[in-house]
Amino acid sequence: MHVHILGICGTFMGGIAAIARAAGHKVTGSDQNVYPPMSTQLAALGIDIVQGYGAEQLDPAPDVVVVGNVMSRGKPVVEALLSRRIPYASGPEWLARAVLRDRHVLAVAGTHGKTTTTSMLAHILDHAGLDPGFLVGGVPGNFDVSARLGSSPFFVIEADEYDTAFFDKRAKFVHYHPRTLVLNNLEFDHADIYPDLEAIKRQFSHLLRIVPGDGLVVHNAADANLDDVIARGCWTPREGFARDGAAGARWSARLTGADHSRFEVLLDGVTQGAVDWGLLGAHNVDNALAAIAAARHAGVPVAAAIEALGRFRGVRRRMELVGEVAGIRIYDDFAHHPTAIATTIEGLRRNIGQARLVAVLEARSNTMRMGVHKDTLAGSLTGADAVYLFAPPDLGWDAGAVARRLGAHAATEPTIDALLARLSKELVAGDHVLVMSNGGFGGIHQKLLAELKARR
Repeated sequence: MHVHILGICGTFMGGIAAIARAAGHKVTGSDQNVYPPMSTQLAALGIDIVQGYGAEQLDPAPDVVVVGNVMSRGKPVVEALLSRRIPYASGPEWLARAVLRDRHVLAVAGTHGKTTTTSMLAHILDHAGLDPGFLVGGVPGNFDVSARLGSSPFFVIEADEYDTAFFDKRAKFVHYHPRTLVLNNLEFDHADIYPDLEAIKRQFSHLLRIVPGDGLVVHNAADANLDDVIARGCWTPREGFARDGAAGARWSARLTGADHSRFEVLLDGVTQGAVDWGLLGAHNVDNALAAIAAARHAGVPVAAAIEALGRFRGVRRRMELVGEVAGIRIYDDFAHHPTAIATTIEGLRRNIGQARLVAVLEARSNTMRMGVHKDTLAGSLTGADAVYLFAPPDLGWDAGAVARRLGAHAATEPTIDALLARLSKELVAGDHVLVMSNGGFGGIHQKLLAELKARR
């Protein structure tokens, strides 16, 4: 079968392409911006990519066109697709029909921690010899790919609540029909898709309605929004987790390391073993508890899961140290929501103690650019000793107001070059620079390292 993928260079759709190729299909695709590393990954798989969205790419007609949610009406390829009645499906729909139908799906949903928890869970199952399939919205450190077909009945997937396609406005995750479902947390996000928190809760409620009665829902017992969603209807056994042992949590943790890099795992109050790893932050303790509980439902003993987490290498762009020059350490992190920003800063602070922590933030997500979080953003950055906000002219709201609330240790810059110049001038040996964005941030990480080397 010839599968043609529109929007193939996104992480999710690139994963679909890799899985389709592994399943034996001929795979081609197109995207507006075709560049490494995804273009080289796809080329290594023998997948031909077309630049742009012209109608000619449908000649000859493929057997099915998989449509990414970056696509919209008006694009020549979409209009030709509809006019010629070529069979098409969204990415989640195709995946559910062609890959997940007869698999034990372990899905990880929630506002924060999906990529990390999905990577942990896939690693645990792989370490146990189960050879799971997986699709992760990032690059797991324990694998050289973000997606794999796998040979076992188990398939681990990052279950996103973003809408599916221009013709299907349901959340992506309702297509996956999980048998094991992890609910990490729930907050308002994706303001470009959902008008309020209630609309997101409704999607999570829909997801709970399709988890079978012999499945398992692993949920954050300390999250009131998830409690509300579960109260609306859940027909599946549940296991709660909360590192502090909140009411209703079967899984909890006893911290033995100040930066959360060491902790004991407790099930029903009984110690099961201790995780000693390279990750930081209380949020990753919660992620680990969720992954251990979900893996146990797939048959992995708790002790084996704990052992596997000791070898977990994290995920690219999650508190990733990208370089050090003259005693200045530069980290890359995907944080783009006030809660994630605050927990990321807290995790690094616990690790570095009194050393100066410098936060550099690009408010890039659609929700951030809409100004939805502008009133809570300053509070999430208070744990940093210095804050630099990228505030381009088209941001749409006053980032300077956030800086003024933080005081003299905060500043804004309108261009990447100006931000680089300021950082290069003001950073000193011993600084830990946490760069946060859900995009490329203009390649600021490597540019800053180069500036610092030149200054040295």
